[in-house]
Amino acid sequence: MGSPRVSVVLPCYQAADTLPACLESLLAQTLGDMEVIAVDDGSIDATAEVLHRYASWDRRVRPFFRPHEGFVATVNFGLAQSRGEFVARMDADDVCLPARFAEQVRFLEDHPHIGLVGCLVRFGGDAVRARGYKAYVDWTNSVVDEEAISRSRFIESPFAHPSLMWRRPLASSLGGFYEGPFPEDYELILRWLDAGVRMAKVPQELLVWNDPPTRLSRTDPRYDSEAFYAIKARYLARWLHSQGHERVVVVGAGRLSRRRALLLEAHGVEIRAFLDVDPAKIGKTLSGKPVYSWYAMESVGQDFLVSYVGGRGGRERVAAFLERRGYKAGRHYILAA
Repeated sequence: MGSPRVSVVLPCYQAADTLPACLESLLAQTLGDMEVIAVDDGSIDATAEVLHRYASWDRRVRPFFRPHEGFVATVNFGLAQSRGEFVARMDADDVCLPARFAEQVRFLEDHPHIGLVGCLVRFGGDAVRARGYKAYVDWTNSVVDEEAISRSRFIESPFAHPSLMWRRPLASSLGGFYEGPFPEDYELILRWLDAGVRMAKVPQELLVWNDPPTRLSRTDPRYDSEAFYAIKARYLARWLHSQGHERVVVVGAGRLSRRRALLLEAHGVEIRAFLDVDPAKIGKTLSGKPVYSWYAMESVGQDFLVSYVGGRGGRERVAAFLERRGYKAGRHYILAA
């Protein structure tokens, strides 16, 4: 039996309620040359029964049953079993649209320089009660091409993780998911981009990204905001060093902005000063750094700017202000919040 085109790595934990719809969507793909590596992470509900049932119906479902070890060990085990030319990720509480794998494989075939591809996703939660998550989905759907993904990586993860597909040798050469006090999906994207992997998205909605209350990003401390900023600082510092920016000026002198920006100094990036619009901060020394008005910035290129301004619309206002003054993203400044 030859290797399939696509290996779908599907970790499952306590997923009996959502797993049938997930598997149905996978087995209904228009690209049928695939295998579903479904790894049960020691569930005590009916997950195993669901997997046995679908495996008996369709030999493309390859179930594995392991003691409970957590997501990273489970997904890496699944990666080790993959045989396909391409590896796709999927979560047991999400649903694929029928053309997902066909479109992603076609994209990778048509763009041989791209190593990893995602897609647009449809938010599957309550858009009112989960406004923050919906806003994040909308943002990821606005970050599509290779340049935008590379430039936006230090804001948040530019991908819905279960939408990913990549060329199988990447995980072997660069490592799969790492265990640590950080969001493992975001760390993988940052690490692979840092290693030079080029990434893009199919500009179509090909996945329904559901938002159950048990999603790890809601319940696991590895996904809290400070864990994101800590891992972001490591890779942002590496990028700044690679671009020759050993000293930077930080936009945003609020308490949270300063605390998160100062993480860069642990990785060898010196913060020369902060810029802010608040008259109560301008002219003071905060966290050992002078605070200047960002309206009195020196000429373009004098300092590389890293913006930690967040909040609704804050990032967009900073970018618009800088662009009007001749600053170019990636060349003169980078957004990090």
